[in-house]
Amino acid sequence: MKFLSAVLLTALLAFATGLYGALPWWSFTITSLIVAIAIHQKAGKAFLSGFTGLFLLWFILAFLKDSANNHVLSTKVAQILPLGGSYLVLIVLTGMIGGLVAGLAALTGSYLRQRSK
Repeated sequence: MKFLSAVLLTALLAFATGLYGALPWWSFTITSLIVAIAIHQKAGKAFLSGFTGLFLLWFILAFLKDSANNHVLSTKVAQILPLGGSYLVLIVLTGMIGGLVAGLAALTGSYLRQRSK
């Protein structure tokens, strides 16, 4: 239950932070860190919850935005990068990058919580 709560809260707070356009792209790391401090989990589960929350959020948002223009831009970008022209691989890669950053922030939050005891 803690895991699911952490995943949903991480995704929700990251989305809310992203709505405020004046913040940098990495501002969701602060919310991931706070969620990991607030919801006590072991380090591995904290990383996985942060990763899962942001991966799903970024994957879904990127797919929805990309579907609006029939994957034209992402296909061209995937041709420039060594992705074989696959827009889906580019979207998964986008989710992985966001997930890794959020997972590392959540891992840091878990270690900070352990350290403060």
